[in-house]
Parts: sequence; C-alpha cells; structure tokens
Amino acid sequence: MEEEEEEEECLLRIRGATFRVSLPRGDCLRGTELSPAGTVAGGLSFCLPLAEIVCVKLGKGRVPAEEPKDAQDGSLFTVFYVKRERRQRWQLDSLLCEAQDPARCREWTGRLQRALDQHGTTRPRNLLVFVNPFGGRRQAAHIYRSKVAALFHLAGIATRVIETSRAFEARDHILQQDLQGIDGLVCVGGDGMFNEVLHGLISRTQREAGVSEHSPEASLVPPSLRIGIIPAGSTDCVCYSTVGTNDPVTSALHIIIGDSQPLDVCSIHQHDRLVKFSVSLLGYGFYGDVLADSARRRWMGPLRYDYSGFKMVLGNRSYQGTVEFQKAESTLSHPRDSTRCRAGCLVCAGSTKHLRRKDDDTNRDSQPDPDSPTEGRWQSVEGSFVAVNLTCICSACPKSPEGLSPCAHLADGTADLVLVRRCSTLDFLRHLSRHTNRGDQFDLPFVSVHRVTALRFTPKMAEDWTEEQPILEPKSFFSGLCRGEPLWSSWSCDGESLPHAPLKAKVHHQLIRLFARGIESEKATPLFSRG
Repeated sequence: MEEEEEEEECLLRIRGATFRVSLPRGDCLRGTELSPAGTVAGGLSFCLPLAEIVCVKLGKGRVPAEEPKDAQDGSLFTVFYVKRERRQRWQLDSLLCEAQDPARCREWTGRLQRALDQHGTTRPRNLLVFVNPFGGRRQAAHIYRSKVAALFHLAGIATRVIETSRAFEARDHILQQDLQGIDGLVCVGGDGMFNEVLHGLISRTQREAGVSEHSPEASLVPPSLRIGIIPAGSTDCVCYSTVGTNDPVTSALHIIIGDSQPLDVCSIHQHDRLVKFSVSLLGYGFYGDVLADSARRRWMGPLRYDYSGFKMVLGNRSYQGTVEFQKAESTLSHPRDSTRCRAGCLVCAGSTKHLRRKDDDTNRDSQPDPDSPTEGRWQSVEGSFVAVNLTCICSACPKSPEGLSPCAHLADGTADLVLVRRCSTLDFLRHLSRHTNRGDQFDLPFVSVHRVTALRFTPKMAEDWTEEQPILEPKSFFSGLCRGEPLWSSWSCDGESLPHAPLKAKVHHQLIRLFARGIESEKATPLFSRG
C-alpha cells in the first residue's frame, strides 16, 4: 500500500522550484515545494481541482490557447486550467511542468488525462454552435473566432458552427435536424438568440415526448441537452444573471469544464396557443413600449434603447388592465429578503429536493412540503400600470448590476412580478434610477413585488381588440409625447415583441440546464500559497 502511494507521487520542476506532486483521491492536483535538501520547509504549495483543469498537453504551451510545442528532451508537459479574476471573470492559465525524464513525463500526462476522463463525465465533446452575426454590435462572429474557437479546440471539443442568416433559423434547425451525438447547444449572440435556441430545444423535446406545449396547464418535459451562452449582444441579461459577467472567455470555460445550472422557464400563451418561452423579462407597458419604439430605429445600434427609453419616460404612459397572479406558497424566500441567488444556492437546492420528492411520489399520496414553491391562491389587482414586469431571474446586466428583481432565484420554481402603478414622471425616474445602484427599487408607494408561479393579464377593453387592429404610432419624437395615451401597450419577451393581447404565463421548475454554475461568491485567489 505504501509503495502504491509512493508511485502516486512525482517530483516536478515548476516555476524554477522542485515540487512533490500527487493526485490524492483523484480530485485535485496537489504540489508542495521542497527545499534543496529535499524536505518540506514552509515553501510554496498549490491545490488545483481536476474539475477546473481544462486539459493536459505534452510539451511547452502558453496562453492564449496555442497547441504546445514539443520540448527537445520530451520531459515537459503543460496543464491548462481556469484562473479566477476579479468580478466573476475567468481566464485560461497554464502550469509548465518538467519531469525527471520523458518516461515519467508521459506517465504523468497519461495519469492526469485518465483522471480528467473519469472526473469530467459531464464535459461536452460535440457541440452545435449558432452564431448570430447581426445581433448586438454585430461582433458575434469575430468574438467566436478570436476568443472562443481556439479554447474549444484546445479542450478537444468538436464543433459544428452555423452562422444564421435569418430570424428563427437556429430554432428551425433544432426542430428539424438530427441532433444525434450532440452534447450541447451553444448560442453566440444576445438574449434574442438564446431565446431562439431555448424555444427550439424545448419545443422539440415536447414533440418527441408527446406533450402539447400549447396547453397552458401542461407539465413540460426537461430537455437532456444543455445550452451554453457566449455573450455578444446588447444586454446579455441571461448570461450576466447566471454567470455574473458578460465575458466570452468566462462563458467558454464554463462550457468546457461541463458546468450545469438548472433554470426556471416561463411559458407564454395567448389565445390558447404557446407564443414564447421566457427566462428574463416579460414586460408590458414601459419595457414593451421601449422595445416597440426601438425596433424602428435599428440603424442607431444599441443607442436606440437609450433613445427610446428616454422618450417613453417623458411620455409617462400608463395602461389599464387586470393582473391575476398565483402566489408562491414558500417560506424559504421573499423578493425583498435582501438575499442573493449564488452558486450552490440553498433556496434552489431546497426546491430541487422537493421536485425530486414530487416525482417519486406521483403514484402515491404525499404530504406537501411547506418550504417548497407550491401553487397558492390567486389574487387579482386592477388599475392603471406604467409597467407590469415578470422575471424568472434577477435580470441583471452591465447597466443594472443588481437587476430588475435582485432577490430572484434561478431555479426555485418561481418568478417575481413587479407592478408599477400610475405615477409622475419624476417618481418613475426614481424607480428606474434605483436599478443602477443598490437602492431598493421596491421601496416606493406605487411599486409592489410578488413571488408567483403563474400570471394572467387582461388589458382594458380586451374584448374589443382584434389581431388585425393596427397600432397607431407617432411619426416624430414630439408627436409621441403630445398625443393621447393609447389603450394598449405591447409585450417585451426576452427582447422580442409580442402582440398586445391578453396573456397567460406559467413557471416551469428547472425546465432547462445551462453550461453555468450561478454567480460565484468567492473572490479570486492565487494558485500558489505559502506555508
């Protein structure tokens, strides 16, 4: 036994010093610096989790991701790993190791590779990548080629890349083409591109399972494939809310090491038909108006959102309607409890246990868990609203680091409903300004927030509305401010417009999984420590 343990250790030269290196329990690469006399004397040490090792290559390699060049003596190998930077960013780093001889070098390279193969069973090997070259700042193709493709190649991931040329091409491809052998889907673009991939994957899964997605009460089947997001849009809200940054390299590394984060999804129905799936913002009123107005100004690029937002704030529109919602009966969390959903979230983990218990007890009676997000009683609110917003996640982005609802959870089976009643322009500006800082945007008399599992919204005089009825739009900036208020707004659903009609939404608990792990709380620490 002692001989086996000795065989699991090796002396390697790393950064000019000799280290005794081992693989204890096969879950990390551990090294301890030795003195010239061969003893441990309070020198440097490191512990590199296998879960965060990208790959091991013979020869001398360096970052950015180049294939290592063979050393003349064949005694060098390179370990590529994840290095944490500030503000949730990850980078690829490398550890150059020199063995005592080529045989020992090959032995330890093989040992590390076998450990990675055993530990990294959730890592993708074949990815289908969709690139939207027209979204955001039109940089998606460049971002993928310059920052992501080489990382996938270094990690040994085979990719098939499709640059889309029309709307819904990614969705249609997922619905119609053979996905056999694919381990995951990757979208390079903004929230709209993600929603396309999301819609295609969920719809295909329901079709294959024989579930009607058009039934508002249907229990949808979770897809087996995960989705990765390489951010290249205007806001990158979903990526920012699940990773903590909109950095393409960080997202690529989460995909490579096979991270998996469950995510709640809202199904949106109008006229008893599914129209969209939503993860981030489903907004009526202000956000719907901003999206509709900005759609006519695509030539302005991302600045169109600021222009349209400023215009709608000055217009100070409000819309009459009835909001009905089913409250989440849970004691684990509240939309104003000042907590944040982070990696390893206990609230989401608690809801996961309940979900598994519910699945196990489908054929027998069981007692409900009072701490789980179960269907509660319906409540109704009628009035004039500046905004009706529903979000399954915090909906953070670089301009709003805390998001639309800072305490929302990624995978607890609920969504946060934010109602902003009719108010003055100044008051609404106060509400919006608190999205850009740490102020409580709900601590205002005209704002209320509810944690819900379902929503129904009916605009005033909905019975008089028809699909063919046109929306009268102002021809100029000032005519838009001076005209009378319209009867209806439109919906903004994850960056896409929906018709201004009655709507139903239902939260589906952990319906999909992303190549992510949630926002990490831990700070960046150096690999090497002393003592």
